Order: sequence, then C-alpha cells, then structure tokens
Amino acid sequence: MSSVNATTAIRGRFLDIQNTVAQARDIHDQVRYVEDGLLISQDGKIQWFGTWQDGQEHVPAHVQVQHYPDQLIVPGFIDTHIHFPQTEMMGAYGEQLLEWLNTYTFPTELQFSDPEYAQTIAEFFVQELLKNGTTTALVFCTVHPESVDALFEVASTYQMRLIAGKVMMDRHAPDDLCDTPERAYSESKSLIEKWHGKGRNLYAITPRFAPTSSPEQLQRAGDLKAEYPDVYVHTHLSENKNEIEWVKALFPAQKGYLDVYHHYGLTGKKSVFAHCVHLEDDEWNCMHDTNSAIAFCPTSNLFLGSGLFPLHTAWEKQVKVGLGTDIGAGTSFNQLQTIQEAYKVQQLQGNKLSAFEALYHATLGGAKALDLDQNLGNFNLGKEADFVVLDLKATALQQLRQSRAKGLEDALFALMLMGDDRNIHATYVYGQRVYQAC
Repeated sequence: MSSVNATTAIRGRFLDIQNTVAQARDIHDQVRYVEDGLLISQDGKIQWFGTWQDGQEHVPAHVQVQHYPDQLIVPGFIDTHIHFPQTEMMGAYGEQLLEWLNTYTFPTELQFSDPEYAQTIAEFFVQELLKNGTTTALVFCTVHPESVDALFEVASTYQMRLIAGKVMMDRHAPDDLCDTPERAYSESKSLIEKWHGKGRNLYAITPRFAPTSSPEQLQRAGDLKAEYPDVYVHTHLSENKNEIEWVKALFPAQKGYLDVYHHYGLTGKKSVFAHCVHLEDDEWNCMHDTNSAIAFCPTSNLFLGSGLFPLHTAWEKQVKVGLGTDIGAGTSFNQLQTIQEAYKVQQLQGNKLSAFEALYHATLGGAKALDLDQNLGNFNLGKEADFVVLDLKATALQQLRQSRAKGLEDALFALMLMGDDRNIHATYVYGQRVYQAC
C-alpha cells in the first residue's frame, strides 16, 4: 500500500450532501453534483475539491490523476451497527431475536477467545467492508479482549475509521461468554487506553443489551463513560417486543427500556442504540434530549421479524439516525442492499425514502449519528478522504435501466434498488485505494 503521505488526485463525477439537515425535505437543497470534478487529498485529508477545469492546475506535476469518467464517486459508506464475530453465521435459519441469540450467536462467539481465529475473521470482515464500499463502521466484538485487538490491528493497516469495543455481559448467556462487572470494567479500561484515539481507531463501551448485564455491570459501564466521556456507547434497544417485556421485568424500578441505560449514564451524543423499532413517546423524547443516535437496521429487522422502524418519527422527534447492516442477523454487508430494504420498510408504513435521503443516511447522516460529521461524510475541504467509486452499469439489466434514467436522482434510485457489491468499482480510505474490482 502506498504511503499515507502520498498525494492522490481523482477525477470523475462526484455526488455528496454538503450539510447536515433538520428535515428530510431539506436534503435536496444540499445535494452537490460535479459532472467533471477533481478531488486532491494529502495526508489522508481532502486538500482541494471542485471542477476539473478549476483544479487541474493544482495537481502536482509528479502525481498521476486517477480518472473515472463513467462511474459515480460518493463519500464512503458508514455502517452504524455491525457484529464482526457474526460474519460466519449470516443466514442462520428461522428464529426471532432471543432464540436466535441462544441457538446461533453465543456458540459462534465462543470461538473468539482464540487470538488466531479472531485475527482470521477480522481480516475477512474488513475485506468485506472494503469490497462493499464501507469505510467507517461501529462494530460489536465479543466479550474477549482478543477480538478487539484483532479488529483494530487489521483496521489500522488500512487507516480505517473504525469504532469498536469489547462486549460486556455477565448474565443470561453461556458461562464461557460471561465476564463480571469488575472484569468488564478493567478489560474495557485497558482497551480504551490501548486503542482509543490511536490513529483513526475509536472505542465504544459495549454492553450487549440490558438483559445480559446486571445492574452492577451497567453501573461500571456508566463509571467508564464518566471517566472517558469522549468514548462511545454502543448497545441494542427495543428491537423485539419479547425483549422489551423481559427488560421491564428485570428492571422494574426503571420507567422503560431506554431509562435503564439513561439511569446508568449511558445516553448522550456519542451513544448509538441499534434498532429502536418499538420506542415509546417518552423514549423518543429522551433520545432527542440526550442527543443519542439510532442505527436503523432494516435487513435484520425484517430477517428476525422484529418490526418496521418508523424513520418518519425520527425526523419528527429530531433524533439522529444512521444505517446499520447488523451482520449477522443482517443479510448483506452492502449498503445499497440495506437501502433497498430501508425503502421497502418505509413503503410498508405508507412513507417514502428518496434516493438523496438514502444517500444522506449512508454518508453524512451516518457521520452525524456517530458525532463525526466534522470529520467524514462529504467532500468538504479538510475532511478525511474516504470515498467509493460506483459502477452504475455492473450488469446488463442495470445498463438497460440506466439507459432509461430520467436524470441523476432517478439513476441513483435505480442503482440503490438494483445494486449490490458488483457496483463497487473501487474504495478509497484516507486518500488511498484499498479495493478495486477485478
């Protein structure tokens, strides 16, 4: 791989969303499309962006321009919820959430106490992200610190912006997958000191979900967050109705599921809650008031029969949302396929999801959900140079459909509804090409 200090010059058709918005209807006004554009990166950051005509004189004489005249270049996709240890158990048949965890997830995760095994899966996982155009992800590991080390080590070789953490879990799981409140605290603390803010790595305090953490463990998670306010919190919330009733039985003193996390100091601007399919009104208000974020995971919500996420309510309540693939209950690493299902979920509720709104959630909106919109998500100067080169005509059927496209938005919508990993022509991380389709 070339040095991170290398200058990169990319010419092609560029599309992004210039600014974050308060309402979906405002996204269209923030769309920026440059038909013949140029992006120059230096030291992993965007140094120049604009038209080729205006920018070509800024390309250093020794730098070869990489030209993609027929493709579409967009910011790197951001996955706000995914489990790397579940990569090998995608497509495990026929259960809803709680049964699925016991039948498939826990037995698979037991293997990650082996550092070599964790390393092997981490390498495969990162490669899958890159070949699908995902350049930033918020990732669940397992209860084993070895799983966290393996993932960050692999991500560091690509200069990827990954957020990850060790699972905290001290009950309602196999003994070999359980830690204790103190062990969860001490191991997480050591991992924070080792990895958070090192390169582009960031750490997330990661209780699996309320039922698998005792009050004592959640208190220690809250202690960690108070000690390290800059780290993330990543967990699950209100995915499944049986899960919600279980939480209410386990924590009768709290007002509801979200109040469990809030009580222990685990909400906030760097807290991301996966799913949130069945939030109550006071929970929506708490999400807004604490500036917490939601990871919308349509493929896993459909696969596990969990329900339909009300994206329109998130806009109404002004709650941050990003897209999550939720591998391995999720059925694809690919954000285009995730968008396909997100569109259908909204249709089933009588709502729409436009191509530009979908792009927003997969890029700048996802960055905002992760409190990284000052660093990532579009082509503004100074931001980290993560982007994806998309082939809109990867198949004969797509070629035919694109020949009938009625403008940019229609072309983008067709790509999102028909696309998959074959449409990822190249992926760039921190200014360097890390994946190219054969």
